[in-house]
Amino acid sequence: MSEDSTPAAVDHSLSHVPIAPEDKVPVPQKIAYGLGAANDMWGNWMYPNVVWPVFNIFLQVNPALVSLALMINRLVDLCSDPFFGWWSDNTRTRWGRRRPFILVGSILAGLGFPMLFMVSPDWSERSIFLYMIISSGIYITIVSSFNMPYQSLGNELTPDYNERTNVFAYKGAIQKIGEVGTFFAATFITLSIFNRPGTDEPDILRGMQVYAVIIGGLMILVGVVVFLVVKERYYSKIIEQKQEKVAIWDTLWGALKCRPFRAQLAMALAYGLGTSMLGSLGYYMTIYYVCGGDVALGSKWNLGMGLSSMVFGLLGVPTFALVSRHFGKRFAMAAVQIAGVAAFLGSWFFYNPNIPWLQLFASGSIAFTQGGFWMLYGAIGADVIDYDELETGKRREGAFAACGTYIMKVGLAMGIGLSGVILASTGFDAALGADQDPDAITRIRIYFMVFPIGGLALAFISLMLFGLSREKMGAIRSELEAKRGKV
Repeated sequence: MSEDSTPAAVDHSLSHVPIAPEDKVPVPQKIAYGLGAANDMWGNWMYPNVVWPVFNIFLQVNPALVSLALMINRLVDLCSDPFFGWWSDNTRTRWGRRRPFILVGSILAGLGFPMLFMVSPDWSERSIFLYMIISSGIYITIVSSFNMPYQSLGNELTPDYNERTNVFAYKGAIQKIGEVGTFFAATFITLSIFNRPGTDEPDILRGMQVYAVIIGGLMILVGVVVFLVVKERYYSKIIEQKQEKVAIWDTLWGALKCRPFRAQLAMALAYGLGTSMLGSLGYYMTIYYVCGGDVALGSKWNLGMGLSSMVFGLLGVPTFALVSRHFGKRFAMAAVQIAGVAAFLGSWFFYNPNIPWLQLFASGSIAFTQGGFWMLYGAIGADVIDYDELETGKRREGAFAACGTYIMKVGLAMGIGLSGVILASTGFDAALGADQDPDAITRIRIYFMVFPIGGLALAFISLMLFGLSREKMGAIRSELEAKRGKV
């Protein structure tokens, strides 16, 4: 079987070729670009994580309504992503195509984040639900104005096959630090300083309002750093060659014509859908299975699991980056997916009320593989765009970033929309507190294990259809440089 038909075949041909000095991205730029992942993480994913303790557990909003609000939020995002990807591809300013969007988008996102939680416990369930839809719909559009240019920027930092892996390894490692901010939210909002007067019960809503102000300020700072430090390598060539504008329809259909991109996207969609359907089942397993319904204790364990995820995720990124450098990105991605199956199988044993610290290995082992998956997914994406440039003569990173997130978020919206239904189908009832039906908890544990493994199996099938090896990318780069010169 040929190397282009299976990820198991190893491409050693360029594994020991050193990276040319002119192809290297300076470390400060790698770090600054990696910091932007925090804004991506907080802007896109913190809200879906904290809505459950804030709106379901504290404000008692029906879980089906919570998941419906999240699904609508992602559907709104589907409209904004293609627009900002197309707009940034066609922008020409003295500061480049991407950086102005990154700066303004980060400032607006930081100012807007606290507004997501400006509700009152005195409001009706219907009023809270409507506020969730409207506020999160506006906010996710703001986040998109930052995120599409940011994702596009990562694909144009270097033309070197291995250096691209290094860039996304930095991003993946730094993102794991940013993820701690998401995990720490559950602990922060249940601190005793936020307890309601005369009770030992935390005012989760007030805690989240304070935390949102802190996160919003950090988002603004990150955006300024990315704007000032990171450079747009390909922009001068685009100006020099007077690249014609990208049509709006190329943002979706044009990108989907690219065969390797379809395989890459199918892989991420299968993996993302399998995990998004879980919603926050891991959080509920910690609270109601391991900690017997003690929300405050469970939130503290959740922080510990966040730290575990950071440590193991940090280890996963260089581990799979090393595999990639020696054996190629596709081989490394196959290794990630096999390890992911083992991690989710292990979750059945690691969530154990008799040995609660084992759940640190549950979150850690999953994060170990997730860090590798998304790091390699980003590095592969830069190769896909080179392939497309050779085919079309255009650099349209924004189109691919927008199309990729568009298709993925259709799947993620479906998965998130189903997450509340899946939680409700287990028989879980927030009003019961610690007195949950044992069968409901067992169903939560089974779903947490089965759905991701199914997604990983489909992702592996998609990976087998991806044909861009290291040797193939070396040939593509040579052809591109012969046509338009080096960058």
